[in-house]
Amino acid sequence: MTTMTTERTALRSLSAVAEARQATRAFLEALGQPTIGREQADTVVLVVSELVTNALRHGGGVYTLHLAAHPGAIEVAVGDPSPRLPQARTPDLVDGTGGFGWHMVNDLAHHVAVTPRPEGGKTIHAFLPR
Repeated sequence: MTTMTTERTALRSLSAVAEARQATRAFLEALGQPTIGREQADTVVLVVSELVTNALRHGGGVYTLHLAAHPGAIEVAVGDPSPRLPQARTPDLVDGTGGFGWHMVNDLAHHVAVTPRPEGGKTIHAFLPR
């Protein structure tokens, strides 16, 4: 079993989400054989982008990103200091206030779990096909 991990911690900045996407692409490219397909890679990057954006927006502006490759799955884990759990909302098609992300993450991942952290806050784990 080959497992690789990367971890990032960042404060709110204009480039934080872009940096998370770049770190994810670099992680996926470094996996080697068997390589991950472009569509699967794009899906992992999309989930990272959504979870990091939500952590920055709703979790106090700080996040941690942990990526791991397991046989058959990529694990995306994004933590933030807020104990508030994600909530599904009705997507707003009129005013542009969101509501799409949590549904999307749950639709794209095989499994999603929210774990409270001992020091406070939470980590969201999404397992995506490799």
